[in-house]
Amino acid sequence: MLPMRASEIAAAVGGTLRGDDVTVTGSVETDSRLVSAGGVFFAMPGEETDGHRFIDAAVAAGAALVVAERALEQDVPHVLVPAGVEALGALAAEVIRRVREAGELTVVGVTGSNGKTTTKNMLQAILEQHGPTVTPVKSFNNEVGAPMTMLRIDASTRYLVLEMGASVEGDIERLTAMSHPDVGVVLKVGLAHAGEFGGIETTTRAKTEMVRDLDEAGVAVLNRDDERVRGMADATRAQVRWFGTDAGPATSPTRLWADEVDSTLEGTVATIHRAADTGADGAPAESWPLQMRILGEHHVMNALAALTVADALGLPLEPAVQVLATMERAERGRMELLEPGGGITVINDAYNASPDSTAAALRALAHMTRQAGRRSIAVLGEMAELGPHAVEEHDRLGRQAVRLRIDRLVVVGTGAKAIHDAAELESSFGQETTFVETAAEAEALLRSELVSGDVVLFKSSNVSGLQALAERIGGP
Repeated sequence: MLPMRASEIAAAVGGTLRGDDVTVTGSVETDSRLVSAGGVFFAMPGEETDGHRFIDAAVAAGAALVVAERALEQDVPHVLVPAGVEALGALAAEVIRRVREAGELTVVGVTGSNGKTTTKNMLQAILEQHGPTVTPVKSFNNEVGAPMTMLRIDASTRYLVLEMGASVEGDIERLTAMSHPDVGVVLKVGLAHAGEFGGIETTTRAKTEMVRDLDEAGVAVLNRDDERVRGMADATRAQVRWFGTDAGPATSPTRLWADEVDSTLEGTVATIHRAADTGADGAPAESWPLQMRILGEHHVMNALAALTVADALGLPLEPAVQVLATMERAERGRMELLEPGGGITVINDAYNASPDSTAAALRALAHMTRQAGRRSIAVLGEMAELGPHAVEEHDRLGRQAVRLRIDRLVVVGTGAKAIHDAAELESSFGQETTFVETAAEAEALLRSELVSGDVVLFKSSNVSGLQALAERIGGP
């Protein structure tokens, strides 16, 4: 973070300073174990514990300042605030304002029901070739994680990429007001977190908040293939740049599109086209071959989004396409290829799951194994946060697995049982589907059945524990 005096921080967050007006030179942390000398510790109540319990540990680690919701007994400068989360956001907004005034900061916001983290990683790989770039750790995209990412910038930062997630309407609006993105990307609107939002229309409104609030000088990068994202063009004052899988109409051409898309167990290929700047008639002005190690045709859309951002920022596209070819994986636990030996291939996609991302992973598994002439095995766990849509969406995936002719299905956990039940009902596929209660049972079953040539996909939300199972099965 930028060096700031305690009094300046107090003014920025609307708090009251108690103690010396020290200068903060370290990072801002909400975890006392991460505090370093000269840093700030935000003591905030959480779902499982209260950060105020760890102030002594933060001070011992070198915290120069504590931001807290109640007066402290410890002899340490501290700022009293009514609500720590709001104070964290206010400080993040002030740091972004200062860095913008002092340097050439460009902020890119990325939202969507699926693909945010992969697109963020692609943007990092592209943008860091052109200047110091800050991106979220893992998937820090909520009311705490996003401000924490913002607070990692300093006067040298050229690009800040933010994931913007939401649990309720208004979340993305608040993150947008803090960061004022120059470019806003919307990838897809789906049923991820539908249980929290209450339905797809509410999700659409929430994802629209960022492009709605972009400045006129900003750029909205929108997925033309998604009907709900397409409708967001009418909600923004910013310039719209489309990406998708066709050239679009001559009156409003797609800026970047892809065709000749294919995916194998070695990676994913496509041809990227860019529309002419003027007089577009559907013919591309330029084209480039894209070759990625990342598995799954659906990741081509994430690549298009990242490349469209680069194009909007005036960066050369050919080296950006080449950079994407060097990425070994999208992210740990996201279509991650593991080779444990014995002729078995594991695809670990169990970091998270939604109906759309699970369907895409199943299609990729079916396509890649059919091409390679290998047996396909899908190990599926619960897709969380679907609320009243849960049974219907799990049922739909079970039927899809049958129709895609997945050779073997293992369903793990009560929350996912509708996948197994639907697969049994769909056809005689029931002979090749097994339901187990726990990851340990699934592990025993797989170790007894896997043979050379098998390709095993693990897909679930984090709550199912399948990511660790995938790593065990996929380990040496």
